[in-house]
This record gives sequence, C-alpha cells and structure tokens, in this order.
Amino acid sequence: MVRIGELAEATGTTARALRHYEQAGLISSERASNGYRVYDERAAVRVRNIRYLLAAGLTLDDVRVFLPCLDGDVAAAPPSPTGLRVAHDRLAILNERIAAQTDARDRLAAALRNVAVAGDLKWPIGGQQ
Repeated sequence: MVRIGELAEATGTTARALRHYEQAGLISSERASNGYRVYDERAAVRVRNIRYLLAAGLTLDDVRVFLPCLDGDVAAAPPSPTGLRVAHDRLAILNERIAAQTDARDRLAAALRNVAVAGDLKWPIGGQQ
C-alpha cells in the first residue's frame, strides 16, 4: 500500500489530481488507521493509463468507458467498439473547437490588419501575425 503523495510522485501527478480521479470513480483508496488515503500498488498503472488517455484529449467522463482495461496496457490493448466511438466523438468535438478558434483568430487578424492599414501602421504589429 502506498500513500497519496507516494502515488502522486510515482505517476508524475499531484495528490489533488488523484483525489479528483477518485471522486470521479476512476481509482479507489482505503483509509489507514491515521485517516490517510492509501492505494494498492497496482493503482500506479491505472493512474498512468488515466493520464495517457487525458493527454490524448479525452475527458474524465470519456475515460470511464475504459475502466475495464485501465489496469492493463491501454495503449497496446485492442480497441473496443465503444472506446473507438468515444475517441471519434471526442476528436469531432476537438475539431469543431479548433475550427471555431481558427475562425476567431482569422477575424481578429483581419480586424487588426484593417486597423493597421487605416492608421498607416506596420503589419504585423509587434512582429505578431
């Protein structure tokens, strides 16, 4: 059994993140006699897999779909139809957000160019575009 600080250090995360994962139902702990959270040694694999999936762009809600395989090698496991659907859905959401942000950036850049031209300023202002 390892304490929360040890698990955080072993997995490159924070105690706060571990408590968040626990609250989300992705990991579990027991309480030592002193009230401290303690985790099974295998929790490190689960936390690393959670972090891997989060880094790939999934949300904690998305990660719940992968609960059955979080204790193994998520990256090497054969994909499930449900996991693939969740990943494709998340990718579509990310693409929509990127497109919206790109449109906003382009509108702002055009407005700045118009201001620069109207005010006879050099574009790009400050070397930024």
